[in-house]
Amino acid sequence: MPHAKNPGGVSKGNEADVPLGGTIYASTPITFNEDRPVTKVKVRNTGDRPIQIGSHFHFFEVNRALEFDRAAAFGKRLNITATTAIRFEPGDEIEVPLIPYGGKQTLYGFNNLVDGWVPDKLTSNHERPEKLQAIQRAVDRGFKFSEPAKPSKPVNDK
Repeated sequence: MPHAKNPGGVSKGNEADVPLGGTIYASTPITFNEDRPVTKVKVRNTGDRPIQIGSHFHFFEVNRALEFDRAAAFGKRLNITATTAIRFEPGDEIEVPLIPYGGKQTLYGFNNLVDGWVPDKLTSNHERPEKLQAIQRAVDRGFKFSEPAKPSKPVNDK
């Protein structure tokens, strides 16, 4: 029920003036992922059907018909609001912002290319063995890459 002083039930001021179920807005805009490093990748849908990717899907493991720099997307997700998605129509080419996963950075499921820990801890050759194995699994399973630099040695699957 709207409040007499505030017929719309919306407040920018005192919490006591808001009826039960009313809305209180912050005085400043709410931001998210502000201090996270952003990687931008250009993605092209080479398939014949629309593909929609949710906010927290491991972008490295998205649909094999999407062509982009998968190595750059390793351990990252879309930098969009939770529960939202980006849709790629056939032939679309869109640049998307990616950010690293937070928390323990352990990913399981998706397309089972990684199933493990994903932070960027580099080895002497500037790549992690787990990342190289995941890239090789993606190559072996027909996932598209926009970058030609891919591992060429066979890797034992998990």
